[in-house]
Amino acid sequence: MNFDVIVIGGGPSGLMASIAAAEQGANVLLLDKGDKLGRKLAISGGGRCNVTNRMEINELIAHIPGNGRFMHSPFSVFNNEDIIKFFEGLGIRLKEEDRGRMFPVSDKATTVVETLLRRVHQLGVTIQTNTAVKEVQYDSEKVIGVTLQSNKQIQAKNVIIATGGKSVPHTGSTGDAYPWAEKAGHAITELYPTEVPITSNEPFIKQKKLQGLSLRNIELSVISPKEKTIITHDGDMIFTHFGISGPAVLRCSQYVVKALKKWNTNKITMKIDHFPSQSSEDVFQEVRKVLTAEPKKTFKNVMKGFVPERLLLFLIEELNIDANKPASEISNELVRGFVNKVKDFRFTVNGTLSLEKAFVTGGGVSVKEIHPKTMESKKKHGLFFCGEVLDIHGYTGGYNITVAFSTGYTAGRAAGEKSKHVYEL
Repeated sequence: MNFDVIVIGGGPSGLMASIAAAEQGANVLLLDKGDKLGRKLAISGGGRCNVTNRMEINELIAHIPGNGRFMHSPFSVFNNEDIIKFFEGLGIRLKEEDRGRMFPVSDKATTVVETLLRRVHQLGVTIQTNTAVKEVQYDSEKVIGVTLQSNKQIQAKNVIIATGGKSVPHTGSTGDAYPWAEKAGHAITELYPTEVPITSNEPFIKQKKLQGLSLRNIELSVISPKEKTIITHDGDMIFTHFGISGPAVLRCSQYVVKALKKWNTNKITMKIDHFPSQSSEDVFQEVRKVLTAEPKKTFKNVMKGFVPERLLLFLIEELNIDANKPASEISNELVRGFVNKVKDFRFTVNGTLSLEKAFVTGGGVSVKEIHPKTMESKKKHGLFFCGEVLDIHGYTGGYNITVAFSTGYTAGRAAGEKSKHVYEL
């Protein structure tokens, strides 16, 4: 059987590419080496599937720090509002949560996966699971098809590579496509973990003094060796047995990776501000006020509830404050030291967990070699890339899946349209 378009990879970008190509009337073959499609989708958003983010386009692009500007063109074809209309048109009701995140009302990622698969089947896409691709075949100018691991060859004038990066490998993202891209003449930018927990060798981390402690609505910053703030993110975080994790941490992680490399150092400073909406002076006056109001109570008891108790006890120990001293005997100097620690809690970090443990892969097929309005290769006619295999990455919160759906749809539509025409060589 002859196919107009072969899509390699049944994740979010591959499923969307298959749908978009088939909607153009193309005869589409979807290949996936795993036993089922949409495995990464099924675990995304904590199993609830954050399908996109309802932000203005410019703000959306600002949340895609890895080559976000490239997305202007794919978003002109299929943007976040189009994603919402697409899913609602297929009968999935969506709801908006904090920071613009869009989830199915069912709170089940399986709803999204099943609906996409139903649409793929409706459009007559041929699906072959447990089918690994060995190589993508090219002649001097264009793609000509694929060779499977079984050595069977399948010809097609259009091949869309949607195999993902190297993060979350149990879903099938094991970096298979990078050699295929290089064979076509594409550059692969250096791969690194993003949206990943951060590691630290600080004694208090090693001793697990704060392990399991969650902090809410803090500001977390990465500080350069020159004492300049590289990036600050607000949100929540948690101390772990190896370092720190949580939304604010994940967003800072790529900057830690880049800073360690840029300054050729083995550790970088990070800073937590527990009261980002208040100045140090405001916090000082607040502490002074509660101490004055209850002079006979111990410092520890007066300060209960000001910060989480485990953090309070840790800071008291770090600052050598006598926890049982009456509030009336706590000097302004001690209060200022305490406030400084609360507003500017510094510690060093030495890296992140591995790329395989990351939520998202940084680096990939260079976007300089991709036509942004079609996602077609500038190196070979009929070769398309979409999703995480590209050197594009966003923060967690629906941004990466938006990139996957947008680039997948753009690639699929362009490949489907192209399949209607004979190559003019």
